Amino acid sequence: MPIAALFNPKAKKWVRGRRNIFERLEKATAGHQSIIWIHCASLGEFEQGRPLLEKLKADPSFRNAKFLLTFFSPSGYEIRKDYKGADWVFYLPMDGPRNAKRFLEIVNPSLVIFVKYEFWFYYLKKIKYRNIPLILVSALFWKEMSFFKWYGAMQRKMLSRFDHLFVQDHKSKQLLDDIGLSSITSISGDTRFDRVIDIAESAEPLPLIEQFIGGNKTIIAGSTWPEDEEVLKQTLNAVDDATRKLILAPHEISEKHLASITELFPGSIRYSQLGSAPGSTVLIIDNIGLLSRLYKYATITYIGGGFGKGIHNTLEAAVYAKPVIFGPVFHKFREAADLIKKGGAFSIANADESIKIISELLANENKLAESGKSSGNYVYSNRGASNRIIQFLKEKGYAGSF
Repeated sequence: MPIAALFNPKAKKWVRGRRNIFERLEKATAGHQSIIWIHCASLGEFEQGRPLLEKLKADPSFRNAKFLLTFFSPSGYEIRKDYKGADWVFYLPMDGPRNAKRFLEIVNPSLVIFVKYEFWFYYLKKIKYRNIPLILVSALFWKEMSFFKWYGAMQRKMLSRFDHLFVQDHKSKQLLDDIGLSSITSISGDTRFDRVIDIAESAEPLPLIEQFIGGNKTIIAGSTWPEDEEVLKQTLNAVDDATRKLILAPHEISEKHLASITELFPGSIRYSQLGSAPGSTVLIIDNIGLLSRLYKYATITYIGGGFGKGIHNTLEAAVYAKPVIFGPVFHKFREAADLIKKGGAFSIANADESIKIISELLANENKLAESGKSSGNYVYSNRGASNRIIQFLKEKGYAGSF
């Protein structure tokens, strides 16, 4: 990593963020007891752990707890290092017997929560040796993972060191049951449902967006990449509806990318210019933080990433009871497959399919309404994972430490 840091900005942040980390950690936490340590790999895992953290903080049973949030990746830490919901936010020191021992001696947590996918051998080993309650939340497993292979003995041992494994679905539980972990495994669901519901129910209005839409049918596309934007360009040109509008919130908001979108959509305007620029049918969001509230104003939503490594967060859109459309790479995302089965989402392979589906939804009010209702019902029917986990902690007596 130090060598990579010479050439890679992300690696540089990874290395720089860990300098003198034990000294800084010791200074920050000195004199504090009853610490709950929550660890996330990156930003996506943080969004899953966040509703649990915030509900724990608000629960009277944990009123004396302090919260330490750690990240492995710069993409999580750099964005959330000033997050006010935790008392301290740090990088996780690299795994190893000495690092894990020193970290635990400094922090001395009363409860440890790992989110979804993080399995560090020495940290888990030292936590177990110190008899600190350790749980995994919002986990998702599939049979191709090393835990379920003939060579996965060490990985299975890591799982056995958790006091409890909260998984998202029945398939994950069955896989863990088959390797002898049924006694410490239960289905809680995905805490991300709680998060998107909290956001939707507390979302503040966006007057400039309301003004831009002006009652017109609007496609809102979030976390888009160039491949998505090309599909949307062809769709917008082909859809026979003169009143339709498009709001694009690209995944990358570098000036280069924003310029390429502007070239692709002549006459489009940016959000930062919305108050003074003339009217347009295409709005480009050129800042961060609006997307989860934007979807509320959509007629149809489009989630980017499906023509690359995989789609982004579909639940942020579905919670507002909107039809959801995305590209073909979605199979690692359980909620996307579920939404398709429920009729709330549609996967497209190319621009022609996008044109067909969006034209049908815009032309058929009943289909539009039914699809949106299916999306919203799916999200709300899956709420409650955070409360189930907290109830377990209370029943096990872990709340007594605080």
